[in-house]
Amino acid sequence: MSSLHVEPVETGTTETDQRLSSNSEQADQKSDSFPRLSTILAVLLIGVYFGIVLTKSEVVRWQRVHDMFLFKEPFMYLIIGMGVVVAGVSMFLMKRLHAKSIYGKPIEYKPKPFHTGVVLGGMIFGAGWAITGACPGPIYAQIGGGAWIAWFTLAGAMTGTFLYAWLKPKLPH
Repeated sequence: MSSLHVEPVETGTTETDQRLSSNSEQADQKSDSFPRLSTILAVLLIGVYFGIVLTKSEVVRWQRVHDMFLFKEPFMYLIIGMGVVVAGVSMFLMKRLHAKSIYGKPIEYKPKPFHTGVVLGGMIFGAGWAITGACPGPIYAQIGGGAWIAWFTLAGAMTGTFLYAWLKPKLPH
């Protein structure tokens, strides 16, 4: 029985560099795979919690949205303002903590340029919001709360999404 002896070969990199490279390659392979079940469940639980908050704060009520667009009460504007503050703090923390997506890739903020399409899209979005009483998040909370009419809002939102994707090359960007 012979014993195998391997001499280390100088390649210009240390053993630590090789281990770090190997770990980096494994992390890259992991980041391209499907998220873990625990991550999916965490995201689902956060979504359910968000739906409950939307429902309890009454932002999913058509009357609240209607009153906002008629400038009858400041309630929705205060909620939206609070959302902007929370989003701003969250973005600051994500940059500061070098947050990663559920796929393990770094989250980068890239501002989109202002153009005519932003104004037109905002007007269409606002009109849909005023008519249905829901923007994308509350649609799911309305459905979860038993508002069957929200299925039509969801169908309209999905149709608009696919229509935009189809027309994107022809739209002002």
